[in-house]
Amino acid sequence: MTMRMRTSTAVFLTVAVIGAFAPISGLYPLFLMKCLAFAVFAVAFNYFTGYVGLLSIGHAAFFGVGAYIAGYAAKEWGFTPELALSMAMVTGMLLGVVMGGIAIRRKGIYFAMITLALAQMVYFACVQAPFTGAEDGLQRIPRNSLFGFIDLSDDRVMYALLVVLLVVVWGVQRLMEAPYGQVLLAIRDNEPRAISLGYDVQSYKLSAFTISAAIAGLAGGVKALALGFAGLPDAHWTQSGNVILMCLLGGLGTPLGPIIGAILIVTLESKLSDVGVIALGPFSLDLSSKVPIVIGLIFMVCVMLFRRGIVGEIQALLERRKTGQADS
Repeated sequence: MTMRMRTSTAVFLTVAVIGAFAPISGLYPLFLMKCLAFAVFAVAFNYFTGYVGLLSIGHAAFFGVGAYIAGYAAKEWGFTPELALSMAMVTGMLLGVVMGGIAIRRKGIYFAMITLALAQMVYFACVQAPFTGAEDGLQRIPRNSLFGFIDLSDDRVMYALLVVLLVVVWGVQRLMEAPYGQVLLAIRDNEPRAISLGYDVQSYKLSAFTISAAIAGLAGGVKALALGFAGLPDAHWTQSGNVILMCLLGGLGTPLGPIIGAILIVTLESKLSDVGVIALGPFSLDLSSKVPIVIGLIFMVCVMLFRRGIVGEIQALLERRKTGQADS
């Protein structure tokens, strides 16, 4: 077995073990499913920004539209979960082709701003579209039966959608270990050299953006079916900020970093909102309404102490130890 295959297998098994033990840890099933959905979203974002090196501030568009499409298909058309998620993924892919085709020829801040502008157009389209429910959103989205005979009404059975995350992680790892993925890394590290070698850089970027958009749409669909709700916050630019935070905190450009970051952010949001008011002498602070500020402060500390992210710093430490042992 090659080193690349061993790495892919190790990442896959790590995610599988964490997911398998999560339900018996006593954690709330809906909390686990929210972590699952945002972990898929973070993997999607990391696949493009972490491995291609272009910052997208528009991934919330794919996540939000995927949530709306999957929710509407399940609620109004009675689609089974696998069909609803497939529609969310295809819609994300098509939207990625359009947005990527417009933005991909720009670099740096210009690319980021174009994706943000296009995502905001999608957001305002969601505000006006009749099937989204505007500020009320799509509520009471049914889960229906997986493949027509597996009842997902039980939250613990619904958590079987962990297989979606496992398939996404496995697929992304295999893509990055294939020649296609190595070209993406070459474009990230030295785009002029990749061009000089004869690679069609724009086509590689667009394909990576499209794949990332499709996975983000799938993540939105998982979130809508798991939580039974799809709303405007799913498509707002702040959702793009959240996924950027997840990847930077966990480790951008690492296989496990986005998943760890997503779990940490979802956990912080949940736990801090439950704390309520903290009294310090004559002063009091309502943490339930200050969650973004607290998370921002925690993020600042982590960025100052762990510039590569949590997983990135661990990897760097292991590599330094390995190098030190080899030198000795």
